[in-house]
Amino acid sequence: MQPSDAFWHLTNFFAPAVVLGAIAAALTKLLWWRELAGVSAVRLWAWASAATAIASLIGLVVFERDGRMATYAGMVLACAAALWWAGFRGR
Repeated sequence: MQPSDAFWHLTNFFAPAVVLGAIAAALTKLLWWRELAGVSAVRLWAWASAATAIASLIGLVVFERDGRMATYAGMVLACAAALWWAGFRGR
């Protein structure tokens, strides 16, 4: 595998995590704008993207392949938990 192939392979593997994190963080800031006024959108995005990336890696290890529906469900749950942790913890 060429280095450029490895780069694109990893980019495409983590792209759903980054996009899901960005969309979920934006919608969270939009829906709970009063409660999350003091929380940065970048903070929410970083927590959500990191949690979904970890869930995606766990799914790859457990199922030995990418793209299983259980992995995607785990990504959604991890994203929701990370958004709660980063936005509403300690209130």
